[in-house]
Amino acid sequence: MDFYWILIVFVFGFALKQIGLPPMIGYLIAGFAMNAYGIQPINNIETLANLGITLLLFTIGLKVRVKDLTDKVVLGGAIGPMILTTVLVGVGCLAIGTVVSVSLFDLSWQTAALIGFALSFSSTVCVAKILEETGELKTRHGKISIGILVIQDFAAVIFLVAALGTLPSLWALALILLIPARQIFGKLLTQAGHGELLPLIGFCFAFGGYELFYAVDLKGDLGALIAGMLLSSHAKSNELYKSLMNFKDLFLIGFFISIGFTALPSLETFTLAIILVALIPAKFVIFFYILAKLKLRARTSFLTAMALMNFSEFGLIVAKICVDKNWLAADWLVAIAIAVTLSFVISSFVFKHAHLYFSRYKKYILKYEAEQTVNNTCPNMPTTAEVLVIGMGRVGSGSYDALAEELGDKVWGIDADSDRIEKHQNLKRKVALADAEDIEFWEQVDLSQVKLVMLALPSLADMKNVIMQLKLCQYQGQIAAIAQYADEGEILIKYGAHTVFNYHKEIGAGFAKESMNLLNKEEERLNLNTL
Repeated sequence: MDFYWILIVFVFGFALKQIGLPPMIGYLIAGFAMNAYGIQPINNIETLANLGITLLLFTIGLKVRVKDLTDKVVLGGAIGPMILTTVLVGVGCLAIGTVVSVSLFDLSWQTAALIGFALSFSSTVCVAKILEETGELKTRHGKISIGILVIQDFAAVIFLVAALGTLPSLWALALILLIPARQIFGKLLTQAGHGELLPLIGFCFAFGGYELFYAVDLKGDLGALIAGMLLSSHAKSNELYKSLMNFKDLFLIGFFISIGFTALPSLETFTLAIILVALIPAKFVIFFYILAKLKLRARTSFLTAMALMNFSEFGLIVAKICVDKNWLAADWLVAIAIAVTLSFVISSFVFKHAHLYFSRYKKYILKYEAEQTVNNTCPNMPTTAEVLVIGMGRVGSGSYDALAEELGDKVWGIDADSDRIEKHQNLKRKVALADAEDIEFWEQVDLSQVKLVMLALPSLADMKNVIMQLKLCQYQGQIAAIAQYADEGEILIKYGAHTVFNYHKEIGAGFAKESMNLLNKEEERLNLNTL
């Protein structure tokens, strides 16, 4: 039966990918389809789901710095929407109960507030997956989104302690010792090398953090997140992240399938779910308004709100507690499960086109931007640039150095990762902190003097978005891109790139060229010795 499970999930995920939607939506639909058909969930589905969530939170932690969580924008952007959404939904439920005589809305104000609180959370799994697939985890809006989700996770821990009446063990105070212990963890990570021990030690850190927090009566998932944060500043954190990506994605399939097995809807519960889904635009407006009031740029506020407007699987936990305590009818659990699923679908589809929406409706969105924002479009504009290297990772940095030897200050690097930009500035490279998918950035660059834009980004979607922004700004120069696969190169050429270099092929060509240089030098040496 396990083979049929794999086949069904693959078919649904593959079908959704062919129409341009994330495969995870196919996994969600597969879960509901199998549940409706009467197929029983496999015994280890919950285990797979838990493994996926634990690894996801650990890998998120690898990308999070403590300073990102103390940002007033992150704190205000987490607490403000949580309060407003709770009040809005709670009052809405009570209002419906006074107008319509439906047993589902025969709620006390405390229960109505709990429903609002449950729906105020955004899905860590969904948001992280969306940002990861679009390569935007390290952008300004990506960091703010993840920071808000982490604050929400802390709020979830506090709620569960209060709702279940179980206080953490006194031994939880000893967890403070993890801070000095991270030096030991870092040495272990360094000594693990680059082979199969690297993902294995990642598993040890992720599940070890989970078990450690669980042992002292704290949320185990929070332990995995903090374990990742302890290693986030390590030189090999990015390599560890990449080594765990495929494992995480595979296990997360179990999570998406398991949602479909929560319950099957009746007409009444499905109608209620649709009413809840109608709150998604309101949730977007709340996030956007509060972030804009916190003096975040309109574009950053817009993209962050787009990412966070979904509902969280934490809503299922809150609903389950309420049902177990007879505060809420069981149909609410079914309705919230469907609403969470639909919010994933909507959020994934909408965010895919978020940059296009901003470009199209920019003049209306900018009306809500504060006069003085906390993050400028680009504090260090590439005023002397004739060549722009977009993405200053290993490939981009190597390209920059090779070109800078010939062109000097006419070559500039662009990256949205502030930590990476700081490192390049320390190395005296000409770099600018900017999101190349931001049309406002390109509008401030003198594109008439830019002759070449090089796209050294890991994500196909990112490169397509950058090309789109350049087209909108009437860029007339050349565009070069790097692709890992031949089919991606063909897509980029059709989208507007003038040339595409195959990553693996060019490495081989470059290696052969350098080797031939060595061979030529050796022949010259022998000739000189002969003379």
